[in-house]
Amino acid sequence: MIRHHGPISGIAAFGGARVATAGYDNQLILWDAAARLPLARASHDHLANQVTFSPDGRYVLSSSSDHTARLWSVPDLKLTAVFADQADDVEMSVFHPTRDLVATASRDALVRVYDFTGALRARFAGHGADVISVEWLGDSGELLSSSDDGTVKRWSLATGGLVSTIDLAGVETDTIAITREGVVYAGNDDGEIIRIDGDAVRNFPAHAAGVKRLVYHAGSGALVSLSYDRTVRIWDTAGELSLTSASEFPAEIWARSCAFLDERTLVFATFGSTYATYDIAGDVWDLSGVEGTDCVNAVTTAGGRRYTIGDAGVLKADGAPVAEVGSLCNFLVDAGGLLLTGGQLGRVFDATTGEVLHQHRSPLNCAAAFTRDGVPHVVIGAYTGEGLVFAVGPDRALTLVTTLPLAENAVKGVAVSEGRIFAVCAGASASWFAVGTFDLISRIDTAHDKIANGCAALPGGAFASVSRDLKLRLWDASGRPWTLDTPHDHSVKCVAASPDGRWVATGSYTGRVAVYDTRAHTWAPAVRPTTAGVSSLHHDAEHGRFLAGSYDGRVYEIPL
Repeated sequence: MIRHHGPISGIAAFGGARVATAGYDNQLILWDAAARLPLARASHDHLANQVTFSPDGRYVLSSSSDHTARLWSVPDLKLTAVFADQADDVEMSVFHPTRDLVATASRDALVRVYDFTGALRARFAGHGADVISVEWLGDSGELLSSSDDGTVKRWSLATGGLVSTIDLAGVETDTIAITREGVVYAGNDDGEIIRIDGDAVRNFPAHAAGVKRLVYHAGSGALVSLSYDRTVRIWDTAGELSLTSASEFPAEIWARSCAFLDERTLVFATFGSTYATYDIAGDVWDLSGVEGTDCVNAVTTAGGRRYTIGDAGVLKADGAPVAEVGSLCNFLVDAGGLLLTGGQLGRVFDATTGEVLHQHRSPLNCAAAFTRDGVPHVVIGAYTGEGLVFAVGPDRALTLVTTLPLAENAVKGVAVSEGRIFAVCAGASASWFAVGTFDLISRIDTAHDKIANGCAALPGGAFASVSRDLKLRLWDASGRPWTLDTPHDHSVKCVAASPDGRWVATGSYTGRVAVYDTRAHTWAPAVRPTTAGVSSLHHDAEHGRFLAGSYDGRVYEIPL
């Protein structure tokens, strides 16, 4: 049966009759909207990030972390063209409204334009960081792009160059939408919607966390905003931007993508097997057919047992379900005998019982346990940049001790060694905090060349970190890095180390694991136990091996 086996990251709709979805299982699926049944599927070689229909509905265009965008015919999803000039992930691609052209936004910081044969027609350079969003400016030959460099740039196909730059104060901006009148709306990591009308720029506080997607409906003039504060908000764009309605997401919804099926119905990306719908007027969510997937997002060992958790929020011990928390979870950590987890809902759970121990304002991404003054503690990294520090009492009660400003955006990894808390983030920075005082020791804003994805503790106050720049960095106790090329050819997702610091394992979204020997200064030959991505790594000290959790729902043993 055709279904998604990993999170749905992109969604589009056409004519109220068809829906297309793109997922972290590399799949592109076309659906009959009336029957909510799949019609066809196709695959990329890596994560499928976004999808959109052509204006006439004859094609869909998909964007992928395999560095390509691809054009498919509808309804058979036959591959028609591959747009393959990108040197990094393609985050978004869009059709020109009236011409046989597509534009791509890539993490190689470039915007490109192709024709339907796959021929490159233009290449726009000028952004200083990953390009996340691109839109055509009506049926003209101009287009706009937004980037992690905190700017929106306007490009001309006729001149082949930059028209203008709008500086949005350096705040990362993931998404833009353009009205029929040419007014531009941008959503940033501060939870603001920025209205750009010619030279007039105005910021509207919109969400309590970053805005991940804006979607405009030309017929009604409605603007939809999705945020990691777990809400969807509907805005009227006539005159000043004004809020008309809002709703909190169900646990299954991913705030990464939605689309208008018709004027009153939205279709949403989910962490499950199919998409969900939302009736705006009735404030009614329909998750019919949305089933959990087997994706493993975290693996650890505790008390002689192997634990996993993932998109479905089901805790498994040695492969058998033992508890359910009811939402996607990103981490597992044993803090003083209390197994903790958390994820998209911003809740910290007792993983073994499903009890909610704390509620945060944004999703939670990572955690590390440590001891302070003889008391077990844990630090949990949030999408909004905070590090939540909890003490674990003798009765296993969790008490919030302090909140650390680890980063200005999503915390991607935390680790603790010799009285120091180390954190890396989506903005490529690294920070060190003292366990004893919780004071900031040091911060390096450009610790990595691209988004950092994870870190691990090494003995003596040293740490390891990995990044989209395909590097492994080994940080000594003074905060100096030793930067190593890895054997990976796509973004490195995770890292783990043996307690003695000799072995450092790195895992990628393409399913490869490479282990570095810090004594011999050599890489062991990389292995690829799965074609799905490696989501997490853990050193199993009892058996002297690494465990690699995968999006395919399995855990792979990596011997040393």
